[in-house]
Amino acid sequence: MEATILAQGLSKRFGDFTAVDGVDFQVYPGEIFGFLGPNGSGKTTTIRMTLGLLRPSAGSVSVLGIPVDGATEKIRPRVGYMSQRFSLYNDLSVAQNLRFYGTAYGLNNAELQQRMAEALKLAGLEGRQQVRTRDLAGGWRQRLALSAAILHQPEVLFLDEPTAGVDPVSRRAFWDLLYELVAGGVTVFVTTHYMDEAEHCQRLAFIQHGQIIAMGSPAEIKGSMMPGQVLEIDPSNPSQAIKILRQAQASGQLPLEEIELYGRHVHIVTQNAEIVQNAVADALRAAGVQIEQMAIIEPSLEDVFIACMKG
Repeated sequence: MEATILAQGLSKRFGDFTAVDGVDFQVYPGEIFGFLGPNGSGKTTTIRMTLGLLRPSAGSVSVLGIPVDGATEKIRPRVGYMSQRFSLYNDLSVAQNLRFYGTAYGLNNAELQQRMAEALKLAGLEGRQQVRTRDLAGGWRQRLALSAAILHQPEVLFLDEPTAGVDPVSRRAFWDLLYELVAGGVTVFVTTHYMDEAEHCQRLAFIQHGQIIAMGSPAEIKGSMMPGQVLEIDPSNPSQAIKILRQAQASGQLPLEEIELYGRHVHIVTQNAEIVQNAVADALRAAGVQIEQMAIIEPSLEDVFIACMKG
């Protein structure tokens, strides 16, 4: 299958600083491809090079079989882009924002009216055309921004942390819209730092310091990139449990590789959880921390992500 997006040795340097360092990846038709990494890891720079908004320092990238360098006028009518911040005019109404973007995309009046009606229905904003954008809640502004980005019915959609700062219910509704688009044949490239969203991508890439350090489906990454087993503990005092376990790790008393807090649970990464768990229980109980439950679990994508970033 021919890749919709193909990056080979893609790099970007700003003076002595290398923001993206020789990344290779492929995105295939009709899939949601997730790009994960901490702030400053190179996610936005990669998207901007892929869109032709930044010229690479080295390497190449093509979209829909068209080399991006020097051919952006052929690609832009076929792609949509939603940036990190809402790309909307707050003083304009919902309808005025859609009309502005539709006109910018070159839609004629009859076509524009039809596409606006479809966009309002998709976003759930029917009957709210005259509401000023600034008066919409964050989740609704986000849906409006997505609707504006797809007015021209793009084949590829680029989303740069589109749900940052949005409540969980609105994030779920936004992803339901994405699934509808993908079902219609749209290819989606999305950056996110939410692990629950990453779980719903067909394939992922982890990027750190401008380099891709893991790539594959969520299941493939969990199976190949986890350095050990995960032991989940439900302690009576999670913060005290973290303190005790990290002290035991630092002293060499317990062979623990990672110790992280997940809600009220503690996750430990170790090479042999079956052997270690009794010693962990003894150390916690000796310090007065009671254990409600302890079990070896399948690693979550967040467990793997943290392990990869620290590794």
